[in-house]
Amino acid sequence: MVSALAAAALPIVVVNPRQVRDFAQATGTLAKTDRWDAEVLARFGLAVRPSLRALPDTETRELQAHLARHRQLIEMLVAEQNRLPQAQGTVRANIQAHVAWLQQGLHDTDRQRRERLRTSPVWREQDDLLQSIPGVGPLTSAYCRAPLPELGRLNRREIAALVSL
Repeated sequence: MVSALAAAALPIVVVNPRQVRDFAQATGTLAKTDRWDAEVLARFGLAVRPSLRALPDTETRELQAHLARHRQLIEMLVAEQNRLPQAQGTVRANIQAHVAWLQQGLHDTDRQRRERLRTSPVWREQDDLLQSIPGVGPLTSAYCRAPLPELGRLNRREIAALVSL
């Protein structure tokens, strides 16, 4: 629903349902119908004025998908490497083949991420800035940018509030 509304260029806010329910209880609205829910959401919006948060663009969602796959491949690779010392015979050969396949998948995913970075001037600029920080490499930079597309567009107080610091 959120993606469909964003695609239609409608302003949206995703709020914590618990906050809305607490708001409803605090205002004495305990009924649970669609009409009441809509009214409570409207009053919550007027009272709290939650800030609009832009949804990640297609490139950012693609980066998030690449990083999610990177994490999955690492987890599977570690699990298989932990099984390898106890494995014997054909099982060992099977695990070794799977480890090689996972390593190739990890290499391919990293290569695709680097290619996307080179083709996007915005990503390249953000990546260069983040990597100028001592100790921040390409992967750390990507893991910082993917969940925080606002990085670089918000001031230090706004970004700290966004990440709950």
